[in-house]
Amino acid sequence: MNELFELHRKELVNTINVKCTSDELMKTAIPSLSFYKTSSLSEFVSVVYEPCICLALQGSKAVGFGKELDGYNKSKYLLVSTNIPANVRIEEASEKEPYISLKISFTLEQIYEVLKEFEGEKISKPKSKVDKGLFFGDMNMNLLNPISRLVKLLETPQKNINFMYPLIIKEILYVLLSGESGEFLKQYVMEGSITNQIVKVISEIKNNFTETLNVKELAEKFNMSESTLYHNFKKITMLSPIQFQKKLRLEEAKQLLLNQKIDVNEVAFVVGYESPSQFSREYSRMFGLPPKAHINSLKELIA
Repeated sequence: MNELFELHRKELVNTINVKCTSDELMKTAIPSLSFYKTSSLSEFVSVVYEPCICLALQGSKAVGFGKELDGYNKSKYLLVSTNIPANVRIEEASEKEPYISLKISFTLEQIYEVLKEFEGEKISKPKSKVDKGLFFGDMNMNLLNPISRLVKLLETPQKNINFMYPLIIKEILYVLLSGESGEFLKQYVMEGSITNQIVKVISEIKNNFTETLNVKELAEKFNMSESTLYHNFKKITMLSPIQFQKKLRLEEAKQLLLNQKIDVNEVAFVVGYESPSQFSREYSRMFGLPPKAHINSLKELIA
């Protein structure tokens, strides 16, 4: 890391530190930009990422994906291509130097539009085959520079933010497509590629996660065999389609129980379970505690 990079990184750390007055996840006036700050280490917690880039500007985070364990810090970024389940843990954080990160969300449509602009209508096919939906890349000044300008936009009037932030997001995606992550992103947005087809399957399951899942019908809808769907779906998400749906249901149940006054049995039906007892068993298996006990422990951590 050179001196200029360190200067920009420290400026971002100071900015976020001031804006996040306590340990918190903070949404900003830029719809696709959020900050996170914590002074505490954590155990692994379950998350479902959406397409985004994540930077740990101070401290580090471990990411468990299937049986793999990776992570990111000031030298690495995390790039997520679609809805991907993972387990995450804060590994470096303290009162003196809290863990400070930012996340920029985007859509695959935004990536495709940028790709089309700089490659023209004849977009070259990606060289790589179907791979997992997470990419860890090396941080550099080309990427940090537009991200710094995006954060500095928050100090300007809202009309400036509204006009400028889409342009800077576009620049960030251009940098990602032009660099080491370009081939990774391409395979997800190329219409007709098997990876792009699996992304559509993932979206279909996510949008209808409360419904009964029929993998055979799903495969037919997206013109592939069951074995092709299953094999490539598991490559990208590390889960089978049924496991992925279960993860979505239980994550939604956790959020409902955490944020609303709602009975556990009612939540079971809301997220698609026919049996509250089955819901409680699967919830306990995923989170390590029954629903009520788990939610109480989460509320104690937040308090």
